[in-house]
Amino acid sequence: MTPKEVLEKWLQYFNEADSENIAELYAENAVNHQVANEPVIGKEAIKDMFKREFGSAEMVCIPENIFVDGEWAILEWKDPKEMRGCGFFHIQDGKIVFQRGYWDKLSFHRLYDIPLSIH
Repeated sequence: MTPKEVLEKWLQYFNEADSENIAELYAENAVNHQVANEPVIGKEAIKDMFKREFGSAEMVCIPENIFVDGEWAILEWKDPKEMRGCGFFHIQDGKIVFQRGYWDKLSFHRLYDIPLSIH
């Protein structure tokens, strides 16, 4: 799959809250770093992260722009509550090897009425 096709599948599985299939898009040692959180390393840990996240809020990712540059796919998104963010996906051989996401964690927790834990 091309980087754009991988990103389109990622969007489909994300919007279906499908942690099993979304995890299959990642390489075994992939890194998912949502900058508001610590990096999550490895396909299984990423699957567990999505399972927890999908269980905590009904999330929908509406693509506003998709850009592709070589092995990189870039997603600018919003959700139904008008929260916005962007994600950068490094894709090699049809698998996500690195993902970085930028979004406002405090706004997300407030919009979805999720307690913000402080460690």
